[in-house]
Amino acid sequence: MAHVRALLLESLDPQATQLLSAAGIDVINHAGAMDQDELIAALAGVELLGIRSATQVTAKVLEAAPSLIALGTFSIGTNQIDLASAARLGIPVFNAPFSNTRSVVELAIAEIIGLMRRLPEHNLSLRQGVWSKSSTGSHEVRGRTLGIIGYGNIGSQLSVIAEALGMKVVFFDIAEKLALGNATKAVTIGDVLGVADFVTLHVDGRPGNAGFFGAKEFALMKEGSIFLNLSRGFVVDIEALHASMVAGHIAGAAIDVFAVEPKTKGDEFVTPLRELGNVFLTPHIGGSTEEAQRDIGVFVAARLIDYVEHGSTSLSVNLPSLSLEAQTGTHRVALIHENVPGVLAAVNNVFATHGVNIEGQLLGTRGELGYVVTDVAAGMTEEAVAELRTMPATIRLRVIS
Repeated sequence: MAHVRALLLESLDPQATQLLSAAGIDVINHAGAMDQDELIAALAGVELLGIRSATQVTAKVLEAAPSLIALGTFSIGTNQIDLASAARLGIPVFNAPFSNTRSVVELAIAEIIGLMRRLPEHNLSLRQGVWSKSSTGSHEVRGRTLGIIGYGNIGSQLSVIAEALGMKVVFFDIAEKLALGNATKAVTIGDVLGVADFVTLHVDGRPGNAGFFGAKEFALMKEGSIFLNLSRGFVVDIEALHASMVAGHIAGAAIDVFAVEPKTKGDEFVTPLRELGNVFLTPHIGGSTEEAQRDIGVFVAARLIDYVEHGSTSLSVNLPSLSLEAQTGTHRVALIHENVPGVLAAVNNVFATHGVNIEGQLLGTRGELGYVVTDVAAGMTEEAVAELRTMPATIRLRVIS
């Protein structure tokens, strides 16, 4: 394998470094996030980039990093990356869609129970030296209704555990989803908000979700209900939540994600929710358990290694997905290209013209992109590579020996 360097930001689990290093990849670790200019400078000569949620990978960053061949986000979300620009430049992006599901679910359950028992307020009272023993306003979760907005990997698993605790579950999702256990699918978000004692958001980071939960939605929630957001910070109007809590309409809240988050541990954090009583505020730690971070580190690092060594784009979020094993020929030619008619014929014509024998070939397409991987026998020439690289439809070409 050719010499490859990886830059890992935001204190990723050591397992990621260990796996990449074992594969012969040089790893540079950086504890915090980087802003745009810092990242551009740091990516000089770097082939692989690993981030979490705080680093923004913009089109400008990607265009200024010609050596970058793949990007891994060690998280579920990918909204911090310009996926379209990465695809246009032939850079696959890999994430960890399942690895921290259980950790987020457990935090949500802990916060639901804690808010129903008014733990934030009791904890604060005792820290201030006031004995606050009282049953007033404290309730069991058994028999209560949990409303889940977004019934994907996290929402559906939360549904199962909530039912095991004796809760009723009603959920809403824009996609058709199979209801697990005794959960009920609602027709509209309003149908959830009007009956739920707890409303928890588990939606993705698509642009259409920005600011979708605001004053109107809080007004539709039951009097005295509890609100949680462990999904994306920009989907909630925090000022509207604050106003609803001050008015006494919402009785408690747990917020783990924020529209603007500090880049580095120890930085100042400001929110109007700090002044309120029955609130859990956590610094985006839904998936921050040692178990989840270890699993994420292993999963994403493995995807990056598989792409470097074999050209496999399996589970990529922005390129055609090809699952590739060890090559059958002397060389593997991996070509990301515009999805236009005639590309495969043109590729094979180049091989034929230069006397290169094809031993195996696989093609995948996704929207405007195509990805053809060809295993060839000995005899691959620099002239053939140059001709493939300069074809009008070529976006990125890699030769894996």
